[in-house]
Amino acid sequence: MSSVMRSLGRCFLPAEAVGERGSGKGKSMDRDMLLGREARRRSREIDAMLERERRATKRLVKILLLGAGESGKSTFLKQMRIINGHEFDRRALLDFRDTIYDNILKGMRVLVDARDKLGIAWQWEGNEKQGMLVMSYEGWSGPPVDQATFLLYVDALRSLWADAGIREAYTRRSQFQLNYLPSRQDLLLARKATKGIVEHDFLYRRIPFKMVDVGGQRSQRQKWFQCFENVTSILFMVSSSEFDQVLLEDRRTNRLSESMDIFETIDNSKIFCNVSIILFLNKTDLLAEKLRAGTDIRRNFPEFRGDPRRLEDVQGFLVRSFRGRRRGERRSRPLFHHFTTAIDTENVRFVFRAVRDTILQENLKDIMLQ
Repeated sequence: MSSVMRSLGRCFLPAEAVGERGSGKGKSMDRDMLLGREARRRSREIDAMLERERRATKRLVKILLLGAGESGKSTFLKQMRIINGHEFDRRALLDFRDTIYDNILKGMRVLVDARDKLGIAWQWEGNEKQGMLVMSYEGWSGPPVDQATFLLYVDALRSLWADAGIREAYTRRSQFQLNYLPSRQDLLLARKATKGIVEHDFLYRRIPFKMVDVGGQRSQRQKWFQCFENVTSILFMVSSSEFDQVLLEDRRTNRLSESMDIFETIDNSKIFCNVSIILFLNKTDLLAEKLRAGTDIRRNFPEFRGDPRRLEDVQGFLVRSFRGRRRGERRSRPLFHHFTTAIDTENVRFVFRAVRDTILQENLKDIMLQ
């Protein structure tokens, strides 16, 4: 009965009340329609954004820098920044300054230690104390040294570098590890092992490029797989002057042989069957200097044929050696290669212009379709 009365009561409500209730329902429906329209608009925007990103990703020229440690990948990436107008700011330069101080002290530590192990006498006995001072430097595995700390070692460094015993040890540096050669191009020569992944983006003819540098030391190579997706081209860097040196990691493996082994794995991988791989035989300046000094490549590579003091003969042998590591269909394809000096900005500018055009030509269809 009560339910019937409630129904009758609703039937006899004033017209204003009925209008208000109807109006509330209408507003609710309008609000739902507006929300639905807004949701569809946002969905279309997201779809359009994802489509733009998909096209941009397909149009992106991704260049991967690979190679063993100390082959010059990071120096090459620094050059890319300079060439593309992305100069280092004051803070970055100050960071490099501390790294350079650290390089100098660590390099002198290596020389002092090598002089002792090679049985080379001091020219001046007083330098034994200076050598002990440098050996006391505790930054071997710590952060880069600051300017105030470096100044404490300046007199010792000058005295040691003037000593004939240290100079003789330096001439025999292929027998130990020395990572830094001071010159006016300190920023490019500063040695700091790459840990992790470093990227540099730039535009050329409205086409986006992404250059990726990954650490080359054995402990860093497991990170390479993180960068293998959507690779357009690989620049494989080799330190051509290190044919008579061994790895820092194990002190036994020849550095050039290690580079050839890595190249063989990368070049013949099914992952990169459609990726152009360009060989950069780097550190041409150091190779030429080493050959002029009489270092004979046949001691480490007895299969070498030609004049061991002639740069062109040695470079030809290196190219043939890397080409010989190719298998299957790769053997029938040309191996694009360049001789580079990564610390020479003009050389890198010239070489990369040719490389860039080669990459664009080989991938022109894919890039223009996007």
